Amino acid sequence: MENGTPDITYLFEPRGLAVIGASGDDTKIGNMIMNNIVSTGYEGGIYPVNPKGGTILGKEVYRSISDIDAVVDIAIISIPAHLVYDAVSECGKAGVKFIIIITSGFSEIGNREEERRIVDMAVRHGMRVLGPNVFGIYSGKMKLNATFGPRDIVPGNVAILSQSGALGIAMIGKTAKEGIGLSTIISIGNKSDIDESDLLEYLLDDQDTRSIFLYIEGVKDGERFKNTLMRVTRKKPVVVIKSGRSKRGALAAASHTGSLAGSDEVFDAIMRQCGVVRAESIQEALNWCKYLSKAPFPTGDSAVIVTNGGGIGVMATDACEKYGVKLLDDTDLTREIFSPVTPSFGSTKNPVDITGGATAQDYHDALLAALENDKIHSTIALYCATSSFDMESLSRMMEDIYTRYMDRGKPIIFSVLGGEKVEQAVNSLRSRGVPVFSDVYDAVGTLGIQYRQYHHQNDLVEEMPSADIDDAGVEDIIRSVYEDGRTFLLAQEAQKLMRACGISMPRAGVASSLEDAVSIADDIGYPVVLKIVSRDILHKSDAGGVALDLESSDELIDAYQGIIRNARSYDPNAVIDGVEVAQMVRKGAETILGARIDSSFGPVMMFGLGGIYVEVMKDVTFRSWPMARSDILEMIKQTRSFPLLLGVRGEKRKEIDMIVDTMVKLGVLLDKHRSISDIEINPLVAYELGKGIRAVDIRVILNEEGGSKS
Repeated sequence: MENGTPDITYLFEPRGLAVIGASGDDTKIGNMIMNNIVSTGYEGGIYPVNPKGGTILGKEVYRSISDIDAVVDIAIISIPAHLVYDAVSECGKAGVKFIIIITSGFSEIGNREEERRIVDMAVRHGMRVLGPNVFGIYSGKMKLNATFGPRDIVPGNVAILSQSGALGIAMIGKTAKEGIGLSTIISIGNKSDIDESDLLEYLLDDQDTRSIFLYIEGVKDGERFKNTLMRVTRKKPVVVIKSGRSKRGALAAASHTGSLAGSDEVFDAIMRQCGVVRAESIQEALNWCKYLSKAPFPTGDSAVIVTNGGGIGVMATDACEKYGVKLLDDTDLTREIFSPVTPSFGSTKNPVDITGGATAQDYHDALLAALENDKIHSTIALYCATSSFDMESLSRMMEDIYTRYMDRGKPIIFSVLGGEKVEQAVNSLRSRGVPVFSDVYDAVGTLGIQYRQYHHQNDLVEEMPSADIDDAGVEDIIRSVYEDGRTFLLAQEAQKLMRACGISMPRAGVASSLEDAVSIADDIGYPVVLKIVSRDILHKSDAGGVALDLESSDELIDAYQGIIRNARSYDPNAVIDGVEVAQMVRKGAETILGARIDSSFGPVMMFGLGGIYVEVMKDVTFRSWPMARSDILEMIKQTRSFPLLLGVRGEKRKEIDMIVDTMVKLGVLLDKHRSISDIEINPLVAYELGKGIRAVDIRVILNEEGGSKS
């Protein structure tokens, strides 16, 4: 790279920009972009470029970008695809910092080679490329609308990053209609160079941005994306919509971890881990972003509901439980606060019911009482329209109360249920920025999102755990497997790998004959387990290659012969390397621990209910590595079977901390030795406190290419 990487700030705050492909024809995209730039008040240099010359919208047209004797931070390219390479080359010679390629016809239609050629050349000249196949960029700070979308963008504090150009243009119109102010909206397109992580680096410290909405269809550098989101969500909320579900990896069938780790499940878990909120619809995402861009954060967890209807108050209470909003549960305090503003036949318990006859003034007094008390940290105001209800007075009151709450720095959210006049009032209030919803679950859910952000930003950042692993020993095992022409470990190799990581296993040995099996069993002591060892049989149970709880040599002999017979019947061509004879572990809580290299996010961990029913129950959770011990504990708690580890029906608590330790070891192993693509312990049996754990069955798969990070 000749000139170094330009500061991303210049993409959002350019001192001057050129439009290559500017046109006087108002049906051309080059004209639409020029029109938007000129009309919205951008004060930097505007330089249209077209070989025909002349003027466009009062601006002198340059025949080539090399003719511009001024700073050009951005060149927006809107010309046929076959001309783009030469145009970018000219930009490089002219010292342009950023290229925005509006033009389509590249990797989105399979033309990846030309796209790569353009980017490689741009990078050699020290330029960055946004696109191709984008609609442009809007920057409220610069009064710059360099898009071919609608002109009337409302300035504000929501940033939108969209991989879809058409959807992004549609959101420009929708945000304007709903009164959602934007700090920026930018199209990412094919992500040939600049991606979400680059743009988030700017938004992280942008004072004009208070919430961020991402629409993405796929993630390329997931590890960087995750690390960037981890930092951004500590300062401001991020809402994401992801569409599309990529195919599972080619190794999925080789392990439970792979088969259960669909891309969407992994993405969802990692977004939660990063503190990102995932929305299901555009409307939901915009609702959240609009609210989060304006509402002050609560200073505590105690919320109160004020309502004129008992039924809707109960619904709101249910919604609070669903969305993690904690209600103030101090009846003496709520009686003291709300008795002066509640009729004697109402209720001062939370939800506070000021009854169906409440007027706008009654609501005003009750909500003001909640505002004035510091032990109430947020308020949910509910209204059911009655025949005598004065909606006009209520609307004025809501706007006034909302302003008071904002001035005091306390969150409030409204829900109003009624007919046509109510809906009109709701739409009018929303357009003026008041957070009011027709559905109580939408209202409480939005406040719940804010509480999730509040807790995420206030959680302490923990150090990432580490583990002592015999790295040299691990590499020796991996090397010998590759030298044998395999990409998976046999039983004895998996046992050595576990020992290198300090993970406890039952005593075991691999027998090459029936006599060996009897000898190993005599040494270990009965009862024992037999398992087929074959490079061609990964799922032993499916092949009838497992025999459990063998109490004597006679039982072992029968089982050994049966396993060999079953394996040959299952796959007559299978190479049988022996039969593993292992100590029969006593019963405990069976869990499954997995770790694999995800194609997008790198090392991904799995935990769940183990044993033979894992595929049926699918009681598993995922996270991305690295992660803190508290994150591992949280993913364990997220499973439906977690109570089994706490102890049920007189059983004692199991070795949960040792499960966490084992997860750490697997995470460190996979991260340091990237030759391992997939590792799974199923089951990992956890016993009562003080009795330890046992890794019973281990499956390890290597990637095809080989190589290691360590």
